[in-house]
Amino acid sequence: MASHSDTLVVFFGATAGANGGKLGSDEREIILLVWQIVDLHEKKVGKIQQRLIKPDTLELTDQCKEETGLTVEELGKADHLDTVLQQQAVSAEVKALGRSSYTLCVDGPLLIRQALHPEASKKNLVLPECFYQFVDLKREFHRCCPNAGPVKDLSLPSMLEYLCLPAVNEQLAGVREVKSMMMIIQHILAEPYNHKFSSLEPVKYKFESGACSKTEAVDSETVIRARGLPWQSSDQDIARFFKGLNIAKGGVALCLNAQGRRNGEALVRFINSEHRDMALERHKHHMGSRYIEVYKATGEEFLKIAGGTSNEVAQFLSKENQVIIRMRGLPFTATQQDVIGFLGPDSPVTDGTEGLLFVKFPDGRPTGDAFVLFACEQYAQNALKKHKQILGKRYIELFRSTAAEVQQVLNRYMSTPLISTLPPPPMVPVPVLAAPPFITTASTRDCVRLRGLPYTAGIEDILEFMGEHTIDIKPHGVHMVLNQQGRPSGDAFIQMRSADRAFMVSQKCHKKMMKDRYVEVFQCSTEEMSFVLMGGTLNRSGLSPPPCKLPCLSPPTYAAFPSPAAMLSAEALYQPPLLATPRTPQPPTHSPAPALTYYSPQPQLYMNMNMNYTAYYPSPPVSPSTVGYFAAPPGSMAAAVAQPPPPVLPQPGALVRMQGLPYNAGVKDILSFFQVKGWVCGWIDGRKE
Repeated sequence: MASHSDTLVVFFGATAGANGGKLGSDEREIILLVWQIVDLHEKKVGKIQQRLIKPDTLELTDQCKEETGLTVEELGKADHLDTVLQQQAVSAEVKALGRSSYTLCVDGPLLIRQALHPEASKKNLVLPECFYQFVDLKREFHRCCPNAGPVKDLSLPSMLEYLCLPAVNEQLAGVREVKSMMMIIQHILAEPYNHKFSSLEPVKYKFESGACSKTEAVDSETVIRARGLPWQSSDQDIARFFKGLNIAKGGVALCLNAQGRRNGEALVRFINSEHRDMALERHKHHMGSRYIEVYKATGEEFLKIAGGTSNEVAQFLSKENQVIIRMRGLPFTATQQDVIGFLGPDSPVTDGTEGLLFVKFPDGRPTGDAFVLFACEQYAQNALKKHKQILGKRYIELFRSTAAEVQQVLNRYMSTPLISTLPPPPMVPVPVLAAPPFITTASTRDCVRLRGLPYTAGIEDILEFMGEHTIDIKPHGVHMVLNQQGRPSGDAFIQMRSADRAFMVSQKCHKKMMKDRYVEVFQCSTEEMSFVLMGGTLNRSGLSPPPCKLPCLSPPTYAAFPSPAAMLSAEALYQPPLLATPRTPQPPTHSPAPALTYYSPQPQLYMNMNMNYTAYYPSPPVSPSTVGYFAAPPGSMAAAVAQPPPPVLPQPGALVRMQGLPYNAGVKDILSFFQVKGWVCGWIDGRKE
């Protein structure tokens, strides 16, 4: 781009939906472009040009019709956006004035950043170079007249009023705004201001990948969380969704679940808070057929995902402008030459074996994952064609990856605990209740399930939602269900005093509003509640059992302990002081002496399920492990400690670890494997165990 000081093109646009300060927030297409050229040296002004643009969807909102005065019939006769861009009418007019370069001047960045670039990206249009930098009239006016107020509060009428200029009397939409902008520009160019337009707003051509350090300062006002992403989306796909906004270098971090698979979320860091605020306006915009939710996030959250680069990762990612591909499902015996041979000559790896990084456990065992660098997009595309082809006896998954994902995967596997290094848990005698006082396995339908809760809903919100029925809730009877990432899932279970009370709640509170959402309320039993928490589903037609085996599935990453995610948190339990009339559970009249056993010391907590069930789902998503807790009776710990320790009983069996299981192996396969007594090793689906 040549010097921007030669010529300014005053530029205005409108969409078929929201305009003004909400321009581009509703994904509606551009229907109007108006511009006028001004020669900054000769003070010459060209004619006002207006172009109507035919949208793919010929629908106008009432607000748009009122503000622009346009009709569907008029737009039906116009050209599409790509045709208008190809005409290059602006360039021809600039050349007619004897100038070779020009810069767009707009009333705020929304037209360029929130309307033109996103629409061109969705339609795969190539925008001219002039749309990658522009002059923001509001910022220039603030530099010229700092006492006029902050930039965000400026508008064309307020700027005209500050300069003591009359309002433009024009009926045509777009023409009125362009004439107002031209009056302001001509006034600040003259005495006594003599303003020089020197501040350009750039739009990045492409996203720059890179690594982030834990010690790097990340402003929380620049970070957002995108939720609902297709699992195969890459950092470039996310950058394309936010096209027009400038993302910081290495500012896209794809989030992984406990099994190391993408969970459909990403943290994105922008260059400043202004771009972050514009990104929030793209809440529920679409990526393909999916809508993406956009929320605020913090710098600490971003660093947890994207920070912490090890020396090995730093060296691997030191080569810039490389395309990263992740390989999953590699045989444990695969070597670097095996992988390079699998990719073939059409997909040369950058710097040979140096562009290949195997992921391993702390003891050096391979995980079956690897990352590969390619010098260009074409090589990466050729590699992706090998997706699910066979290497050895296994099919290999290939998909795009990011620098942040490399860091996450390496950090996750390198911190995985090993059974052999785990210290024995301290043994403390704790009385075991024959039947938990609050959560039982009775089939009495004395519980209700709340579905569709707002994600921000807490215990107090549920109390308010229940209203007069709050007094019928059992002590510790509210269970907030968290998802794999430890956030509210929108579900909760409530234990009522009786089945009649549960029925009454389900009738009176079903589809009652909580904040801006209606909540579904279903009556269920404690048995059904426990069944759902263990991975099954509850619906109107009955119970669906937890899934055990599906073909071609990827099991969760091996870990010594189950993931704490997706638990009923102790903090989320319904506390007695919050009850309208707290009730203390009565002890049984004939209570035998409590049996003692050994548990890890968890003060005031008992597990309400003795088994931790992990449901195998296709990748992605992966069903979380769910464990619930309820409070221990007062004094139980003290009573247990006061008793003399019982003799340690011998262990009924030994814990064994099976390596090299096929990804499609299920529980039945493992049980069948151990049916023949005396086997030390055997075969499952052609693999030695």
